[in-house]
Amino acid sequence: MEMSLNEQAAWTAHLRTPVVYNPHHPIQVDSPTIQNVDLNPVKSTTNAVNNEERILILTPLKDASRYLAKYFELVAQLTYPHNLIDLGFLVGDSTDETLAALASELDRLQKRPDKFRSALIIEKDFGFKLSQDVKDRHGFEAQGPRRKAMGRARNYLLSAALKPDHSWVYWRDVDIVDSPSKIIEDLIAHDRDIIVPSMLSQAVGRNEADISRHLVPPIREGQRH
Repeated sequence: MEMSLNEQAAWTAHLRTPVVYNPHHPIQVDSPTIQNVDLNPVKSTTNAVNNEERILILTPLKDASRYLAKYFELVAQLTYPHNLIDLGFLVGDSTDETLAALASELDRLQKRPDKFRSALIIEKDFGFKLSQDVKDRHGFEAQGPRRKAMGRARNYLLSAALKPDHSWVYWRDVDIVDSPSKIIEDLIAHDRDIIVPSMLSQAVGRNEADISRHLVPPIREGQRH
């Protein structure tokens, strides 16, 4: 008897061996060199405080000793639970007492009753030399080399400080002179993966918007910026 391929498949269908799936738990391997990290429980939500979501605050530092007292004054006022916040700093190419001042301020901060979960100091020089004068730092000629060095510093800091249980990363400049104590909660409430707050700069003796991250059309004579 001759059968087509379709007829043969239908004739022998009942002869196929059924496949039985047997799900099981992962095999436990007792080796100190093997680590399993499950990121599925780690969430980033607008209900961060109630969910006890952990925050990582990162700040690169260079010749920043004169800013640290104000920096930690503002950080200490943050209303997000301090036991859920880790602090990370990278000190690089500094010629002043940034490292010593940072250690002193962190020691004082962590002796408070509401101390932070942890603090990490990383030292890494990149051989980048530039005056910390505001006009020098923000001049057009300095932007290429400066931003390249900043990018490298941020990459090193993030890769060294980020842990599997961190839900949020908050990059904070050291020279901020004022900010809301609820800034973390305010940023989280927007429910965005990446968000940049608006800032005002007093760099040249007058209040002006920080335009380092966007373009502004030329100002015509008689117009106000």
